[in-house]
Amino acid sequence: MITLGVDAHKQLHVAVALDDVGHEIAQWRGTNSARGWEELHCWADGLGEPRRWGIEGAWGYGRGLAQHLVAAGESVYEINTRWTALGRRRARRPGKTDRLDARSVAAFVLQEAPDLPRVGLEDMTAVLDLLTSEREALRTETTRLWNQLHALLLQIDPEYKRHLPSLDSRAGLAALDAYNVAGMPEVQQQRAAAVRRLAQRLRLALEQAGELTRKIKTYTTAAGFDGLTQIYGVGLILAGTLAGILGPGCRFRTDAELAAYAGAAPLETSSAGLVRHRLNRGGNRRLNALIHMVALTQLRCWMPARAYVERRLAEGKTKREAMRALKRFLVRAIWNAWKRCLSRQEQLASQVTPISLAC
Repeated sequence: MITLGVDAHKQLHVAVALDDVGHEIAQWRGTNSARGWEELHCWADGLGEPRRWGIEGAWGYGRGLAQHLVAAGESVYEINTRWTALGRRRARRPGKTDRLDARSVAAFVLQEAPDLPRVGLEDMTAVLDLLTSEREALRTETTRLWNQLHALLLQIDPEYKRHLPSLDSRAGLAALDAYNVAGMPEVQQQRAAAVRRLAQRLRLALEQAGELTRKIKTYTTAAGFDGLTQIYGVGLILAGTLAGILGPGCRFRTDAELAAYAGAAPLETSSAGLVRHRLNRGGNRRLNALIHMVALTQLRCWMPARAYVERRLAEGKTKREAMRALKRFLVRAIWNAWKRCLSRQEQLASQVTPISLAC
């Protein structure tokens, strides 16, 4: 078995190949381009088979290469940069170069391949990840624009809320589009002009966010990922966001792997017979934030979640530990719902029969 590690950069990729015992047998350096990916694959073919790949940044700078290799039938694993940094610190030779990073990736795959998440071909989950990320960016932009408008209006008229409609309404946007302060000093007139320009940008951002919201709901339902909405507190938008993070395919063999990836697996800190768990600050923080939002919603509005937390508190857990236990429970529910979604997709795909053109 040949194990290859790739240190992926914006313009450059560096690869190192190791044999079964971890000895370096070859290295490669080339561009991050379609031609470079093909050259790297041909170079690896010359080393023999079977092969497995580890790519640092398989969903970042190495995404194109990872998808190229998966499409060619190669086994590819995504490697977190923290894992390779840990390998460099433990290495006999200190230092940091592209070759050493690629070697650390390959060494990590050699040791941990059975437990690493595999990279799959991009599917509808990649589309949902793109759309939900763009929608989140637009929502952040709209909040920033609202804050800027509020600051400018306070400088022009501190009592603007008394005679202007709410800024997050259509009437408010229309009022801002025509906002004018004729007869005031030049500086106030320029502030009013800035308000009109910001209102135009805000309207565009809101329209784009609304369009993306409709697309996300449509794609989530069409792909069968609406099964995630069976979890209390998960709507179609959140289901699409979760699908974009979890996919493509079944990347996690167990709910424990998903919990570790989400940073929702509490870390044990037991001492002198006292068993305690502390917060896990690792993992995918975006996924962790989504799980936290669902947990808060369930605690406010869902009696089973409240009963679960109360039972944990009665066992002697602190409120924070009970909350972490609820989030871990939610990860298990999300993982099971995701498996049902994938199973449903497989059933639908198996029911599709090719159309015969014969008369």
